[in-house]
This record gives sequence, C-alpha cells and structure tokens, in this order.
Amino acid sequence: MTEAFRPLGGKLFTRHFQFMGVLVLIAGYFLIRRFIFGIGDVSNLSDGFPWGLWITYDVVTGTAIACGGYAMALLVYVFNRGQFHPMIRAALLTSVFGYTLAGASIVVDVGRYWQLYNVFLPQYINLNSVMLEVALCVTLYTLVLWIEFSPAILEAMKANRLLRFLRHILFFFIGVGILLPTMHQSSLGSLLLIAGYKVHDLWQTTIIPLLFLITAITMGYGIVVFESLYASVHLGRKLETPLLSKISAIIPWLLIAYLVLRIGDLFLSGQIRAIAGPGPEPYLFLAEVALFVFAIVTLMDQYHRTRPTILFWSSLAVVLGGALYRFNAFMIAFDPGPGWHYFPAVGEMSITLGIVAFEIMAYLFFVKKTPILAAGH
Repeated sequence: MTEAFRPLGGKLFTRHFQFMGVLVLIAGYFLIRRFIFGIGDVSNLSDGFPWGLWITYDVVTGTAIACGGYAMALLVYVFNRGQFHPMIRAALLTSVFGYTLAGASIVVDVGRYWQLYNVFLPQYINLNSVMLEVALCVTLYTLVLWIEFSPAILEAMKANRLLRFLRHILFFFIGVGILLPTMHQSSLGSLLLIAGYKVHDLWQTTIIPLLFLITAITMGYGIVVFESLYASVHLGRKLETPLLSKISAIIPWLLIAYLVLRIGDLFLSGQIRAIAGPGPEPYLFLAEVALFVFAIVTLMDQYHRTRPTILFWSSLAVVLGGALYRFNAFMIAFDPGPGWHYFPAVGEMSITLGIVAFEIMAYLFFVKKTPILAAGH
C-alpha cells in the first residue's frame, strides 16, 4: 500500500448509513414492482414524456455531477497541476458510482430492457444516431473509470504484482478517460437539438452541446469541492482549504464563459424576448442565472475562497445551477404538445432517491475500507 492514500477506517454502520439503507430498500420494492408489472406500474412516463425523472436526473444530471474525475483529470494530467493529485481518487470515486448507477438506471427506464443488448450489435447500429454515441461513450467510460479506480482496490487487496502491471498501462486509460466524457457530455445537449420546437426558446440553441460540456466540467469542480468539505465535516478529516481555494478559482471563469455564450446567443438569435413570456420558464431561467452569478461573485473574491462555509454554499450553487439547467431543458420546460402532462410518480422518486442513497453508501464503504483519501490531508 502506498503512503499517499490510506483507508479512513472507523464504524461503517452508522445511523447515516442505516438511513441510506432504508431508502435503498424502499427503492428495491418499487424496482421489483417495475420488473414484474411493467414500467407503467411505478412511473408516469408516456409517449409525450418518455424521458422523465430517471433520464433527467440519473443520466443527464447524474453524469454531469459525476464529472469530478473528468474535471480533475483535465487539471492534473492535461494542465500538469500535480499538487491536486491527492484529490484525484476521491473525485474518481464519485465518478465511478455516478456513471455506473446512471448506466444501471437505463435498464430501469427502457421499456423492453431485455432487448437493450441490441445497442451493441453491429447489424442494428445507426452511425448517424446521437443516442448511439451517448450509449457507447457512457458504457466505455464507465469501464475506463473502473480501470482507473482499480489501483485503490488492488492496494487494499495487496495485489502488488497486478498493480505494478496496471501502472505501466494506466496512461492509456487516462487519455481515453478524458476523451470520452468530452464527447458524450456535449452529445447529451445534442439530444435536445433533435427535440426541436418541444424545447423552450430559452434553452433551444445550436450551441447547446458546448453549453452542456462547460457546465459538466464546472459541476465536476463543484462536486469535488463539495465532496471534500463533506468528508472533512462528517468523516473527521482536516479541511483541504488551500487546495479547494485553488480549484474554486477556476469555477468563476468557466461560469462567465458559459453566461457570455448563452446570453449572447439569446440576443443574437432574438430568443431573449422569451424572457418576458408567460409561464414559469422565465423565472426558472433567472433562477439558473442567479445561482451561477452567486457562485461567480463569491468565488472571484480570494478571501471568500479561504472560508469553508462560503466554499460550501458556492459549490452547492454551482451543482444546483447546473442541475436546474438540465432539468429545465429536459423536463420542466419540455413541451411535447397539447394534452401531455407529466409529474414524477412516487415510484420514480423513490427509485431515484434509492440510487442516490446507494451511491452515498458505496462512497462511505470505499473511503473507510480502501485507500481513497490522501493520508497527509
């Protein structure tokens, strides 16, 4: 085992862990009903709203929140900022489970899940399909994440021989691991281009793939800051404020670029007039902007970046702002036409909560049992 990372140790079955377990059991009940009685038994999905809470959160939003590993890989391996390497495994851990559970949730969401393997059969492949690109990239990236994360597991198992071999080839998977999310995070935005008029004017734009990519990277840095503060407060670790301050300094510039592109595009296309239109959409748009502006204002100040409480709320605003952007575009401001209405059923919400709870349980298990967190921080 290396000296850089060590298991946290401590009691695993805490009240927090047990509460998450209850949520997982409730989700399990609805999952059983879904696979026995069909998807209509636990969801309000329809032909008008085939993408409901499961796709919007578990895939579109969940994978963006899970971009911590991708964002830190860009920082450490592309921009050669080695001082952030102690945080790379914790970021990878959130990515591993975020993407793994997103892939698993597809099985729940697809009506004829027993034919899901057709996606990978050459005779059914449509090379012009954005959904195919997303499916293949997410599947491959999940596999790559597990390979990148495997040194932590091998160190815990003391499989030193296999560990030495893996370290000689790991650079290849790191490179692929940077390429794949760059492709599919932008392609998730391309799915909305296909939807055309069904997407509200405040969200429908030809640059939406770029906007999705920028917000995914920004949310990745936000979740890294949030996760570090969570580990410090709830797991009794020292605050990593100096490193978090440097990471959070990147976030405002990404958000400024995003807002300039998005608002500028609305002006150039003439769709900015939709902000004065009826309905809740203009207020939802302003809520997104307000969350991002709050993060920009607070994190541009060097003093604020040294205050853990401000870092917490700012990183949370980044994650919530990015999540709201995706929810608005894919579900809340999505209008398939007259006669279609959608609100998530209890089963949908319970399964989604159970997936989040399972991810938290997995995080607690791995940080306590395997060398994930840096020993000197």
